[in-house]
Amino acid sequence: MIAIEPLHNTTLEPVEIAELDVTLCLKNYLLFTQIDEKIVAVTSQRYLHSSANLYSKLDGKYTLVLIDDDSYDLLYNRYLELRRDKEIAVMQDEPVDKSEEETLSLTDFLRTSKDILTSEESAPVIKFVNALFYQAIKKGVSDIHIEVYETRGEVRFRIDGMLTKNAELDKKIVGLIVSRIKVISNLDISEKRIPQDGRTQIKIAGELLDVRVSILPTFYGERVVMRLLMQSSQIPNIEELGFDASLIKDIKKLLQASHGIILVTGPTGSGKTTSLHSFLREVEEPHKNLITVEDPVEYKSENISQIQVNEKVGLTFATALRSILRQDPDIIMIGEIRDEETANIAVRAALTGHLVFSTLHTNSAAATISRLADMKIEPFLISSSLLGILAQRLVRILCKECKCEDLLAEEFVDDYNLDKESVIYKAVGCKACNYTGYNGRRSVGELLILDSEIKDLLKESTDEHTIKEYLIRKGFQSIAMQLRALLTEGETSLDEAIRIGLGTHA
Repeated sequence: MIAIEPLHNTTLEPVEIAELDVTLCLKNYLLFTQIDEKIVAVTSQRYLHSSANLYSKLDGKYTLVLIDDDSYDLLYNRYLELRRDKEIAVMQDEPVDKSEEETLSLTDFLRTSKDILTSEESAPVIKFVNALFYQAIKKGVSDIHIEVYETRGEVRFRIDGMLTKNAELDKKIVGLIVSRIKVISNLDISEKRIPQDGRTQIKIAGELLDVRVSILPTFYGERVVMRLLMQSSQIPNIEELGFDASLIKDIKKLLQASHGIILVTGPTGSGKTTSLHSFLREVEEPHKNLITVEDPVEYKSENISQIQVNEKVGLTFATALRSILRQDPDIIMIGEIRDEETANIAVRAALTGHLVFSTLHTNSAAATISRLADMKIEPFLISSSLLGILAQRLVRILCKECKCEDLLAEEFVDDYNLDKESVIYKAVGCKACNYTGYNGRRSVGELLILDSEIKDLLKESTDEHTIKEYLIRKGFQSIAMQLRALLTEGETSLDEAIRIGLGTHA
C-alpha cells in the first residue's frame, strides 16, 4: 500500500525499527517516521526503485508513504545525525583506560600522505575528527568550535559568520578528541594548563586544507577553535570580493600608487585579511619584491615572502618591519597596526617610497583617522602618507528560494530612514540554504580617499564627528547607506542590516 503525503512536511523525525539498523535504512533509502501517530515507511519518488527491495522484506507491516524531495532530504539528514550520535554513544560506553587514550592520541594518522576519506580502519575518535573536517568542508565552515561544559561537550560550526550547533558530546570523550587534535597539530598532549596554538595540514577529498588550531584551558576543561584557511589559489580577485563596481574601480586606482598607506578596517570577521591578500594578488608582479608580516600567516602564497610574528622570541610587528625595510621591498603588508611603534614605522615606510597595506580595528573610515591621531601620528604625516581607507563588512544575503515579506519590519521604515514604498524581506529557511534563511555573504564597504580637500580639513581637525559631517556633505556612500540599498532591493533582512551596523540615525 502506497500513500502520498502533502508536500514539504519538514517536521518528520526518524523512528528506529528493531529489526533494521540505521545504516541499512540509509543504504536502501528507506526511512521510518511517524505520521498521524502511526509509524510508516517513507521514501521519495527518485529512490522508490532503490528502497523497494528492503520494503518487500517487511511483508506490508508498514504503509509506504511517498514524500517530496525536500522533506525526504531533511529526514535523511536527521537519520545521519542519529547514526553519528549512536557511533559517539558507542565510544562513550567503552571504558577508556590510560593506555587506550594514549594509543588513540598517538596514532599518527592525519600526518601521513593518505587521503583521510580513503582510510577504513581507524579508531572511533580518529573517525569522528575526520568526519568533523569532512562535514566542515561540505558546509563551507570557517571555524570549528569544540566547547566543554560541566556535564557535556558541544561542537559548533561557524557558517557565514554565525555559529550553529553541530553535535553534542559526552564529557568523557571531549578529552580524547582534544588529544587527537593536539597530535595532528604537533602540540603537547600532556600540557592542559596553558593555552596552545598550532597548525596542521590535512588532505581531504583530494584537496589540501590548512587548519589553524587554538586550545584554551577553561574551568571545565580545554576548548578548541580550529580556523579553516584558504589556499592562495582560492583568494578571490578584487572583482570577486562583492563590492560595488565604482568602489572596485577606485581601489584599483589606489593600488597603482608607488608609495603610501592603504588601510582596511572593520571588526573581527569582516573579511579584512581576504581583502588585503586580494590587493597583494592585484599588485603582484615578477619585478616587485613583496613582503608581509602577519600574526598568524593565514594564506600561504608562493610568490610572496611571509613573516610570522613570534613574540616569544621578540619577533614583533615593529621588529619585523625594521628588518623588512632593509630587505629592499616594493610592497609591504602588515597584518595589523596594533601600537604606536608599528604605526610610526608604517608611516615612515610609506614616506620613504614603499606601498604599505594594513588593517585597523575601527568601525568606520572617519574613525580610522582619529585612531591614527590617538596613536601619536601627526596630522601632517597622516595626510602625506595615507592614500585611502576601506571600511568593510560582510552581509549575509537572503536565500532567493524561501525569503518572504517582513510585514513587521515595514513598520520601522521611518526609524531607519527607509523608503516608505520599499518591501522588506525576512529569512525563512529551506533545503537550498540549509534551513538558515541565508545563502552566502557579500562585502559592503565605504572608501575614503584622501584628496586635497580632506588633507586641508586634517590641518584643522582629526575629530571623527567633524570628518563624518564633511563626508556626508560631499555625498559619501557610507556602509549604512549601502545596507539600506540592500534592504530595499530585498537582498538582506532588517535583522541582518541592524547586526552589521544600520543604526536608527545612521
